[in-house]
Amino acid sequence: MSAPLTESAIVSRLRAAGCVFAEDEARLILSTARTPDDVSAMVERRAAGLPLEHVLGWAEFCGLRIVVEPGVFVPRRRTEFLVREAAALTPPRPVVVDLCCGSGALGAALVAGRRHGLDEFALHAADIEPAAVRCARRNIAPFGGQAHEGDLFEPLPDALRGRVDVLLANVPYVPTDDVGLMPPEAREHEPRVALDGGADGLDVLRRVTAEASRWLVPGGHLLFETSERQVPDAVAAVEHGGLAARATASEEWHATVVIGANPV
Repeated sequence: MSAPLTESAIVSRLRAAGCVFAEDEARLILSTARTPDDVSAMVERRAAGLPLEHVLGWAEFCGLRIVVEPGVFVPRRRTEFLVREAAALTPPRPVVVDLCCGSGALGAALVAGRRHGLDEFALHAADIEPAAVRCARRNIAPFGGQAHEGDLFEPLPDALRGRVDVLLANVPYVPTDDVGLMPPEAREHEPRVALDGGADGLDVLRRVTAEASRWLVPGGHLLFETSERQVPDAVAAVEHGGLAARATASEEWHATVVIGANPV
């Protein structure tokens, strides 16, 4: 049996592999691994280019440890801004849907912030990727959430039509020609369907906005993230779907969110 790797040895190995935050990553690996052999295996997987979150088996998001399996989209820290915006619009006893849910991080974070209050809520999540749905079930089960496998709204219970207060849609919005420009960690280890938004990045979004009003309650809200340059077309898609649209941005989070409101 080889000697356990020291923190300095791990840092050196990760630096050699090009990991910019090698010190932080070494500490996370050491705190997560159960045995010295686990440490060695995790370091080698990370050095080979596997996303840190897939190596650890979790990602930190809004103060939660979100389970993330290999092949599942890793929630981005900038998307915490979307959750913050959604929280400000969430009424008492809400019905929440997390569409294109990936790991279910958005829905879990939104309801986690309310679980110590008196409000009741219903949480549903949906994704087309089986691995994502498995992760989402693990992440939202502690909050009584249900995860469904299928394309966009198709797997959701019909009883939710016209009853959704907050619709979180973390749709892919990278234009097809730009996917190849993404960091290798994303383009090689996350599902293409979670990244590729079509020619202008808004194909999936347009499908969501075309149906959203039929699922939202009067006064309910749709929220999604997009790039700054896509805002005009994204707003147009929301308005074409019958919702009032506005965009908001955060320099702190380097994030842009579009919000659609269903007429009362």
